[in-house]
Amino acid sequence: MSDVTQTIEELDLDELESAEDFLTYFGIAFDPAVVHVNRLHILQRFHDYLAEVETLPEDAQAQFELHRDLLEGAYGDFVNSDARTEKVFRVFKQGQPVNVGLDSLLGQLHHAPSV
Repeated sequence: MSDVTQTIEELDLDELESAEDFLTYFGIAFDPAVVHVNRLHILQRFHDYLAEVETLPEDAQAQFELHRDLLEGAYGDFVNSDARTEKVFRVFKQGQPVNVGLDSLLGQLHHAPSV
């Protein structure tokens, strides 16, 4: 685990490249299968949670724990849920998907055989 005597600003979080790196860095146990399917959603949710924090604690330990708690919460959101339900990205926030039947599409093509 990292040296928490540094402030989060001093830590080189830019070195962390994946959701697994972040989870490991903050000492959060995780299921690789959950992370594999939801890695971008977890990181985006973590970012969203951080954006809601108005003031970071001055104490390095408190900063570390806040980041850890927010990341653990972001990961936890996807343990028993999925990206479609959580709607992290805009594409999932748009209207309900429209189902278009193949026969409808083929009927619009002049050269397609009828079904």
